Amino acid sequence: MHELTKRLALRFDVTVVCPHAAGARPREVMDGVEVVRYRYAPERWERLVNDGGIVGNLRRHPWMLALVPGFVLMQAWAAWRIVRRRHVDVVHAHWLIPQGLIAAGLRGLRGRCLPYVVTSHGADLYALRGAALDALKRGVLRQSAGASVVSAAMLKEVDALGVDHSRVRVLPMGVDVVGRFVPDATVARQPDELLFVGRLVEKKGLRHLTEALPRVLLHRPGTVLTVAGFGPEAQALEEQARRLGIAHAVRFLGAVPQADLPALYRRAALFVAPFVRADSGDQEGLPVALMEAVACGCPVVAGYVAGLEDMLGADTKALTIDPRDTDALAQRILASLADPQAAHAAAERVRLRALDLLDWNRVAERYADLLRTACGAEAEIRRPTGK
Repeated sequence: MHELTKRLALRFDVTVVCPHAAGARPREVMDGVEVVRYRYAPERWERLVNDGGIVGNLRRHPWMLALVPGFVLMQAWAAWRIVRRRHVDVVHAHWLIPQGLIAAGLRGLRGRCLPYVVTSHGADLYALRGAALDALKRGVLRQSAGASVVSAAMLKEVDALGVDHSRVRVLPMGVDVVGRFVPDATVARQPDELLFVGRLVEKKGLRHLTEALPRVLLHRPGTVLTVAGFGPEAQALEEQARRLGIAHAVRFLGAVPQADLPALYRRAALFVAPFVRADSGDQEGLPVALMEAVACGCPVVAGYVAGLEDMLGADTKALTIDPRDTDALAQRILASLADPQAAHAAAERVRLRALDLLDWNRVAERYADLLRTACGAEAEIRRPTGK
C-alpha cells in the first residue's frame, strides 16, 4: 500500500487511514503520504491484522472476534472525521469488507455523494463466504464509482456475486522493476539454493515444500532452503523440519527488510512459491513476492492458483504444480535445478512479459486514472502544493 500511495502522492493529496500497532506513531508523514493510525484496542491487544491477516487470526484465535467491532467502528470513526473536516474528492478502499462498507457509508457526508473506488486483493473475495457476506460485497461493488481486482481470474468471483465485471478493472500491485528488483549479471546463482519469501500462513504452502525437501535432498544432498518471512506457522514449520531430519538444510531468516530481498532473489537457483487454497477458501490474487522474484530474473516454481497466467503467460503450465503432491513438487524442483539454462531462459521470458504489468510507475498511473474517472469529468482534484 505504501509503495502505491507514495506514487499517488505525486499526483494527489493522499491521506491513509490504517490500524495502529504496537510502537507505531498515531500520525506521521511518510514519503509525502499523511498516515493516520486509529486505535481499536489497548495496544498490547492490537494484533488483529498482524501475523497472517484478519481471516487467519480469527480462525486461530477465536477470542480476537471481540476485537472486530472496535476495529470496524474506530476505522469508520477515523475516516468520518477526515471526510467531515476536509475536502475529500474520492475514497480508495482496499478490500471490500470492511473498508468498502465504510466507504459506502461515507457517500452521503457533506451534503454530496462522495465517490469511492474499491480494490479487492483476494482474501475478501475468496475467503469471506455466505449469503449475507456476498450481499454486502455485491452492494459495495455496485455502489462504487470504480472497482479493481489484482488478477483477471478474480473477475469470475465478481461474476459469481452477480456483479457485471465489465466495470471492474484488473490492476495488480506493482514492483520497482527499475531501481530495486532488477537482475544483476555479476551475481552468481547458488546451484543448490531454494528460496521461499512470504508470510508463514496456510495459503503460502510452505509446509508442502518442507515435506518435499527430503526427496530433493536424496538426489541433491547439498540443497539448502532459505525461508524469508514470519507468521503464525513459524514454530510449527521449524518443528516439521526437525521431525523430518532436515533442520540442517532449512534456514529461517525471519522478517527481511525490502532492501535486502533483491540479494536473495539474485542468489537463489530457484524461487519456490507453493501456493495452495486454504481451508477457509483464502488464496493468493497475484502474489507480490513472486512478482519480485520474476523481476529479478529468478527461476520460479509455483503452486497453481487462478490468476498466475496474468504474469506467467505461456509458461504457466511448465512453472506451476499442485504442491500438495509433494513427490511431483520434488521432481519439478529437481528438474529445474538439473537444467539451469532452461530454467533461466524461462525466467527471462516471464520477466520480459511482466515488465509492463508490474512496473510501479505504470501501475500507479493506472490507479490514478481509475481515481480520476471515479471523480467524474467535472470533479476538480487538488494537486499537492509544489508537485
